Amino acid sequence: MSLALVTGGSRGIGSVIAINLAKSGYDVAICYSGNEKAAEETVEKIKEAGVKAMALKADVSDPDQVSKMFSDIKEEMGNVDVLVNNAGITRDGLLISMSEESFDAVIDINLKGTFNCTKLAVKDMMRAKHGRIINISSIVGINGNAGQANYAASKAGLIGFTKSVAREYGSKGITVNAVAPGFIETVMTESLPEKVKEAYLGQIPVKRFGSAEDVAAAVEFLASDKASYITGQVLEVTGGM
Repeated sequence: MSLALVTGGSRGIGSVIAINLAKSGYDVAICYSGNEKAAEETVEKIKEAGVKAMALKADVSDPDQVSKMFSDIKEEMGNVDVLVNNAGITRDGLLISMSEESFDAVIDINLKGTFNCTKLAVKDMMRAKHGRIINISSIVGINGNAGQANYAASKAGLIGFTKSVAREYGSKGITVNAVAPGFIETVMTESLPEKVKEAYLGQIPVKRFGSAEDVAAAVEFLASDKASYITGQVLEVTGGM
């Protein structure tokens, strides 16, 4: 049975991705940064699919913690076959008032964290001559967004990273793709004012916001053998936004 690792998999889109992969037959490991209760709840839902599951606390921006995480996963469950780099944070603010700390924190988790995890995953995937790496970017990394210069830079960086690593390891049986969600309904977006939601909705041709399940379905496809001839691509899940 294949093993998937979903970073930032304790809640939100990451949790739905992890549970969906479990329902597709993958054993699943998730990592989380702080919410142990949410991680435990996700693990229980994964196990309901009849597969193995484990949760590990790790700061993906720290190479030592990532190295330990991969060692623990390997010891308990085996090598990672599918890596979903989903861990991400926001520290929004206009550029003129954005602190260096806010910029660095977002780059460190969203972009460097993906580098740290991918670097370790690729080693085992090369030996297996098979692997799937899926990086969760954002439409903001393509179009930009006022007040999110740090977030947009990190997500645009993920796209360049995806395309480069895809070229490096395609001959080794490893595909590397990105998913770029648009406006997805989450706990974070629920708190937005109605006028803001209406303005976003006006930009979406299908006239609805996306769901975490929409993103999870795209990840599931890219992880599958059906996507074996697709690499270095960015799949927008935006409703045409």
